[in-house]
Amino acid sequence: MQNGPAVRRRKLGAELRALRTGASLTSGEAARLVGWHQSKVSRIETGASGVKPADVRLLLDAYGVVDGQLRELLMVLAGSDDVGGRHHWWHAYRGVLPPAYRDFISLESQACAMRTLETSVVPGLLQTPEYARAVTRAAVSGFDDAEERLDALVRVRLVRQDVLRSQPPLKLSAVLDEAVLRREVGGPDVMARQLERLVEAARLPQVRLQVLPFAAGAHIGITGPFVIFSFPSTSDLDVVVLDHLTSSLYLERKEDLQAYSEAFNTLRIHALSTEESLDYIAGIADGA
Repeated sequence: MQNGPAVRRRKLGAELRALRTGASLTSGEAARLVGWHQSKVSRIETGASGVKPADVRLLLDAYGVVDGQLRELLMVLAGSDDVGGRHHWWHAYRGVLPPAYRDFISLESQACAMRTLETSVVPGLLQTPEYARAVTRAAVSGFDDAEERLDALVRVRLVRQDVLRSQPPLKLSAVLDEAVLRREVGGPDVMARQLERLVEAARLPQVRLQVLPFAAGAHIGITGPFVIFSFPSTSDLDVVVLDHLTSSLYLERKEDLQAYSEAFNTLRIHALSTEESLDYIAGIADGA
């Protein structure tokens, strides 16, 4: 388990190595093409050192990579601030966003699919402004600029939701423990609107919501929530994110990805169907 930047370096290096091999180049030949020493190519490919976005662009050109989507993703992994002419909007909030949260947003912005188990709160991409404010308030209560920080974090949460409206949109598959629906966040009125929002979201073609009712008993996800990001062009960049109070841990090994993917599939089997879940949420909303 590693932090976000370390995972990105390793994944970027592995993908660059695969592209070099696909271009039938040795590391020495690649280095000569871009005017470097062979050791620099080796360090980049093993993730031992970081790499500048400009250097990644040089390597992609040398390897003849023309897939625009893949180039953009690899540039993001290299930390590019401006990909395809689009400035990364979250950089404007560096003063209030912890590095781990910025890493999470950068991955989310480039992912094509997201699978998540939530056991306590509604997924951030589906929160109403009022619910987001109520959830976030507890996290900033100890800061001197709590209200200003709260406003900024809520704005970030809402802007993040644009990934569900982009073209193509992020495909979101979420399993929600019933506790998410029963926990009254922000008071009855805020919770009632939030449940209505979930019903609306469940009808979107890019969103798949399933409820894991209390009646299901103990389940494989009872130890905590997790997120699995999948990316276009290559599955080798997929990653599992475990969120903690002060940091996020990233699992990148194939064994970890397989274990969490299987766990998510098991959760979906034991959860209510999408149609049953929509009715279940609506029923709780009627009594909220």
